[in-house]
Amino acid sequence: MVADLIRDSTLGQLVNFLSNGRLLPYPEQRADYVVPKRYLLPAKSIGLDDETVPASDAATLCGDSKPKDGATTPDTTLRRESTLVADPEKNKPTDEEVEIPDPYVVGWDGESDPENPRNWTFKKRAFVAFCISFLTFSIYIGSAIYTSSIPGLMAEYDVSLTKATLGLTLYVLGYGIGPMFLSPLQELPILGRNPVYMAGLLLFVVFQIPIVTAKNINTVLAMRFFTGFFGSPALATGGASMGDIFPVSQLAYVLGVWALGAVAGPITGPVIGSFAAQAKSWRWPMMELIWITSFAVVFLSIFLPETYEPTILLRRAQRLRKLTGNPELRTAAERDEGSKNAQEIAYESLVRPLLLLKEPALAFASIYLGFVYGLFYLWFEAFPLVFTDIYHFNLGVSALPFLGFIVSGSLTYTVYCLYQKYHIEPRFDRATAAGTEVAPEIRLEIGLMASIFIPTSILIFGFASKASIPWIVPVIGAALYLPGIFLIFQSILMYCATAYQAHAASVLAGNDLFRSTIASVFPLFGRAFFTNLGLGPASALLAGISFLLMPVYWLLLKYGHVLRERSRYATH
Repeated sequence: MVADLIRDSTLGQLVNFLSNGRLLPYPEQRADYVVPKRYLLPAKSIGLDDETVPASDAATLCGDSKPKDGATTPDTTLRRESTLVADPEKNKPTDEEVEIPDPYVVGWDGESDPENPRNWTFKKRAFVAFCISFLTFSIYIGSAIYTSSIPGLMAEYDVSLTKATLGLTLYVLGYGIGPMFLSPLQELPILGRNPVYMAGLLLFVVFQIPIVTAKNINTVLAMRFFTGFFGSPALATGGASMGDIFPVSQLAYVLGVWALGAVAGPITGPVIGSFAAQAKSWRWPMMELIWITSFAVVFLSIFLPETYEPTILLRRAQRLRKLTGNPELRTAAERDEGSKNAQEIAYESLVRPLLLLKEPALAFASIYLGFVYGLFYLWFEAFPLVFTDIYHFNLGVSALPFLGFIVSGSLTYTVYCLYQKYHIEPRFDRATAAGTEVAPEIRLEIGLMASIFIPTSILIFGFASKASIPWIVPVIGAALYLPGIFLIFQSILMYCATAYQAHAASVLAGNDLFRSTIASVFPLFGRAFFTNLGLGPASALLAGISFLLMPVYWLLLKYGHVLRERSRYATH
């Protein structure tokens, strides 16, 4: 398993290419590989009784595979006159033309092909899932770890709180815009997931260096946007990578693990960065981010394999073409390569996500998730006000209450798994037995129930943050926010992906852009908002907005099927 992981990783691919397959070889590159007979040119395989041919003889048998002038490739379509069959009623030939499968399409070697990511052992899939979660964590921690540097930036460059906070805003905005341009590249078979992941992660590290050595605040802000932009593929398509290796029946569980890794980043960022900023300077949290992501570059370059099926098959087809000399060997993706031009790809990547936001269901989903996501980033402004100004914690200790989110997140994930196993799965089993389908709206049920945690958490935190009340009370109040945001995100994103299955990528990209844009703005007014209104009244206002959105959530659950019937994009 370890050897295969290294071979399929970015570093392994490079070693295999430079050694011409001698090091870390694939089965097709080994001398004992047996070539399936169907992959050989007919003119060279006549008289061969075996279904397979040794690799050592394949090139000799195929010889020069390029068709000579005037020659054509074999026609695999049976013509009408050769496919006439007897009509059972009228006892006369039908007029249908039968097309046999193309033998030169390179696919998996049976349902148990070990190269298919869905057939990897559970240990291997679990390790790859950990790698993807670690990649996501490494990028997401970069958002909130910056908050520890804000006081130092204000002091060194003599800038306002709002301008210093722009470093957080531009980072979040960058990873909202980035997927619109970078994620579509991962759908190209010639690239796949890994090159975009690893190139983005490497650039993420590179753009951190000017931040640490910056001589002015403008350099910091510009580089923060670029780091968010180039790190965005991990945040946008990590879930898609999970879907590459796990069956649909297990996807909800592993997406939950991946989401926990994403949430753990912003939560642990201030904890790690605050002590460094307190002991050294504002530059040290940024240096810690360089250490974490540099380790991620090395570790993932060695151990993160490619998971995108069309890319894996494309590389197999390239090896087989080289081995057999048969230029007709192509994957299904290569056959369809000419079906989309650059204009169509640009439309699907940049225009369609915005058009889909006009769908009533998707518009509400984006607004609600944007609001909940924005409130999450307000915690980074509210915590210093409470634990530094009221409870007089120092800079390092004032970030420790964020650990309460990890405790509540672990409990929430446990409940979520039990809900999936004992409530959702039986409903799908009964529907399958009855020959019916389950409506996508059932995904919204747990999110509606969890939405009560949002205003409850905000109210407890806002009105319990007093010197006369123990500090643990607002910590508990804040921790109650995690069940709300986690289950609402899982609920709404699963609903969007299933209700708009044919356009899931565009739907999720548009949602990511919208909610990240909203969330990026919230920190800019957070401190002034809580200071001018007071923690209690400000929290009451936010809780009131949350309460007003809950009935709309219920209406989507109740009448979502009606909206889908009226939509030309939704699954009916």
